[in-house]
Amino acid sequence: MSLSTAAWLILAMPLAGTLVIGLGGRLWTPKVAGWIGTAAIALAFVFAVITFFKLQDLPVEERVATSSLWDLVNVAGVRIQLGIYVDPLSVLMALVVSGVSTLIHLYSVGYMSSDRGYTRFFAYLNFFVFSMLLLVLAGNLALLIVGWAFVGAASYMLISYWYRRTTATSAGIKAFVINVVGDIGLVLGTFFIFREMGVLDYGALFDGVQEAFPKNDASLVAGCLLILVGAFAKSAQVPFHTWLPDAMEGPTPVSSLIHAATMVTAGVYLIGRLHPLFEWAPTAADVGAVIGALTLLIAGTIGLVVTDLKRVIAYSTMSQIGYMIMGVSAAAYVGGFFHLMTHAFFKALLFMAAGSLISAMGGEQSLDKMRGFRKAMPFTFACFVVGGLALSAFPLMSGFFSKDALLFEIGQRGGWYYGLYAIGYIGAMFTVIYTWRMIFRAFWGDSCEEATELEHGHVHHADHPTNPATGEIEDTDVGFPGADHHIAERTWQMRFAMGVLAVLAVVAGVVFLPYGITEWLPDFLEPTFADSIIEHPENTGLETFGLVLSTVISVGFLAVAYRIWAVGSGRATAWQERFPALHRLFVNKWYFDELIGLLIVRPVAWFGRWGRDSFERIVINGALIGGTSGIVRAGSAAVRALQTGLTRSYAGLVVAGLSVVLLYLLVRAAG
Repeated sequence: MSLSTAAWLILAMPLAGTLVIGLGGRLWTPKVAGWIGTAAIALAFVFAVITFFKLQDLPVEERVATSSLWDLVNVAGVRIQLGIYVDPLSVLMALVVSGVSTLIHLYSVGYMSSDRGYTRFFAYLNFFVFSMLLLVLAGNLALLIVGWAFVGAASYMLISYWYRRTTATSAGIKAFVINVVGDIGLVLGTFFIFREMGVLDYGALFDGVQEAFPKNDASLVAGCLLILVGAFAKSAQVPFHTWLPDAMEGPTPVSSLIHAATMVTAGVYLIGRLHPLFEWAPTAADVGAVIGALTLLIAGTIGLVVTDLKRVIAYSTMSQIGYMIMGVSAAAYVGGFFHLMTHAFFKALLFMAAGSLISAMGGEQSLDKMRGFRKAMPFTFACFVVGGLALSAFPLMSGFFSKDALLFEIGQRGGWYYGLYAIGYIGAMFTVIYTWRMIFRAFWGDSCEEATELEHGHVHHADHPTNPATGEIEDTDVGFPGADHHIAERTWQMRFAMGVLAVLAVVAGVVFLPYGITEWLPDFLEPTFADSIIEHPENTGLETFGLVLSTVISVGFLAVAYRIWAVGSGRATAWQERFPALHRLFVNKWYFDELIGLLIVRPVAWFGRWGRDSFERIVINGALIGGTSGIVRAGSAAVRALQTGLTRSYAGLVVAGLSVVLLYLLVRAAG
């Protein structure tokens, strides 16, 4: 099997799974459909592994391969091919996406088994994975935009999967609209660049950008800034982030997939893929780094006060993606994608563990109602602890090495990048606090009613299924909690998926250890970023300082969180009372929803009402429709008046017409 064949099969498997499940849905039992979907993604991962080894067999300078099936467009010198671009970066992303997605599919086999839309769910899930793989393997910007749009459409279907919930459909629409805004930015940015260069293929773009544009040229900067709009929207960066917490309305496996390995990482991949353009437009790159830094801080502060379990993890994702956006924008490519990889493992693990806990709670997601699950759910508790240690960059965990590598690469550039370096460690403090606040509140203290039931062997069932967001009683046809609950303690598929991710969250850091102990990941990614013009001076002292500081922060603030939420009853309330204005700011999510409502939603709604009440009534109905009909009526009346039925009247009209014609001829002859 050739390299290109294996790469194409990565795309073919999830697409085939989508078609087989979707078109033959009535032929399969729900369980069979679930296993078909899981097998399709597992095969995609197998072919990603084969592609990886095929690529590794090539000399370093030849580890970039392209393959095209046919021309999509070939008009007026513009040629766009259905082609893929296989290099270390695209293969790394394919491995992460397909590998983590396989485990999420397996988890879903158990978690979603009581849902009435089980078959539909796996069709959507397969299409989502296909869309993301198309995005990362696309050989040109045009095909990337197609994958980009598919990801947005698939996210809408999955977020609003429980469509009888008004909150779910609203969240899906919100995510879709914000991502469409980003899509427009990406398309316009691509046009700016295409207008000057006339090419969309990556190889031609990267080789020709320095000839087509002067460094930091206004057109190139504008194009890159518009591309960043697309990246910010897809990766939930300020101010396009408000859709991500609401996306928690989807089933927990969807949250895990969106947050861990697919949608939100698309912006990070886009900046890394187009790094030659951003390095030649450093103003745009700096904007990306600043927005990433702001996002990681803002999301971190909101995570300190959120009480919905899934939303805490969602704001954590937003913050960690901020690290990655800041990193790749500041040319910390290896550290950025290293953190992307490790984050996929421990974030998927945390969402799965959260799903297990929510199942035990009968669908309830509020931390205010969770207590004492340590004994009742030892496996879920252990997974939460492992994921929390990795997320909070505890020493020797994968997140410790990846976050340190990212911040070290940023700090190496010196100058104002030291500010970003410092912000990264401030964000790390917030991360440790909100992570362990979540764990201590859910698993410490006296057992709540649901935990007590589980300790006695019974899974809690709510008397009336309610919407976690509103508390309203809802139709069980919506899906979860449904007739049956599945928690990790009792379902082998869920246990296996979470166990594998827990192991990866611990050991994945070995691919890039500090001081050059292991450098597999930098060596692997070298062909992709060999054309980088950014220098990273050696600074061993900074590396040591970062490792020590990260250790102090993770261990020290874990102890602080333990004192506040595990043994210090009332301490959290005291802090809230001491800083009420700051607490209100964080609780209200920095008033971004209100700001967007004021600047965008209200003006658009007012414009819509004006169009309906004024423009449509006066211009459309009045002038165009009413005016046209009035003219027709007047004309009809005039014609009716002339139709007298008298022969002499018709003869007179004929004579008048002939007179006009003769007069016209005489005037022309005289002239």
